[in-house]
Amino acid sequence: MNALINRSIILASRPQGEPLLENFQLVETPFPRLCDNEVLLQTIWLSLDPYMRGHMDEGESYSPRVKLGEPMKADTVSRIIQSNHPDFSIGDFIEGYTFWQEYTVSSGDGLRKIDPNLAPLSTALGVLGMPGMTAYTGLLNIGQPKPGETLVVAAASGPVGSLVGQIGKRMGCKVVGIAGGAEKCRYIHDELGFDAAIDHHDPALPQLLTRACPNGIDIYFENVGGHVWKAVFPLLNDFARVPVCGLIAHYSDVGLPPGPDHLPELMDAILVKRLTLRGFIVSDFNTQAEEFRREVASWLHKGEIIYKEDIVEGLERAPERFIGLLKGNNFGKTLIRVSTI
Repeated sequence: MNALINRSIILASRPQGEPLLENFQLVETPFPRLCDNEVLLQTIWLSLDPYMRGHMDEGESYSPRVKLGEPMKADTVSRIIQSNHPDFSIGDFIEGYTFWQEYTVSSGDGLRKIDPNLAPLSTALGVLGMPGMTAYTGLLNIGQPKPGETLVVAAASGPVGSLVGQIGKRMGCKVVGIAGGAEKCRYIHDELGFDAAIDHHDPALPQLLTRACPNGIDIYFENVGGHVWKAVFPLLNDFARVPVCGLIAHYSDVGLPPGPDHLPELMDAILVKRLTLRGFIVSDFNTQAEEFRREVASWLHKGEIIYKEDIVEGLERAPERFIGLLKGNNFGKTLIRVSTI
């Protein structure tokens, strides 16, 4: 194994605003020798997610930043090809937090065995993985949907938003999805069964949203921000709940936006309407991980929920696909197939 070459995508420079291809570099390194209680993982699936943009900046965050010259971090599905660890065997399939690279040496901490017979391996990074758990826990714990309420979902064709909307429908909500483009809107309305779908590129977004939500909005699942939030905000009902899991429209901002200060307006609405705006990280609800996987896997096996994957081949494609993801060019869960089984 020591003679093999490992390919990685490292952070070559920190972006100023939107990431560029020049911020990444493909490098080759030799394998280290395995020590006791370590395993060698071969990456099969690499997940690309918007939160990774924050890893490219300096400063503090809820997770450690990537240092210059180090591989980008990611949730991956891998296969163990060498093991000096008593709890793992060659051939085991693993989900864990590793890197944008073909092979990783791991101590085994944080690795979770997955059964390829229960669902496609890729779902461990999507509908049965972090995005799915974000949707499930954020909606149920913070959104607290009730029959007859109106739920609005941003980025509704993505891996989080698509499941949020489908769970909302299961719980008797009227679900309005906001997505980018006619194809995505057709998907969430015709295939996922949302009650309405609105294209956020349409300059009449505020008027269209008002028409789709004649009784206001009780729950808004926020992962975008920007002009979508501005359209939603006036329609929030008394006691509306807003789970906030992301703000992709602002991840590459280099400063405060120009224009008037809307903070007094926001704080007044929070007080007068008794709004609940709560940010969360999926790990806040780690105690519900098994419940989530059991419940959603059951729905999946019964054909009661639908998921979509946006797959590209080859580790070298990761930077361009990540840049496109931040611009909304993905359709479904973005995955890089690094190797085949």
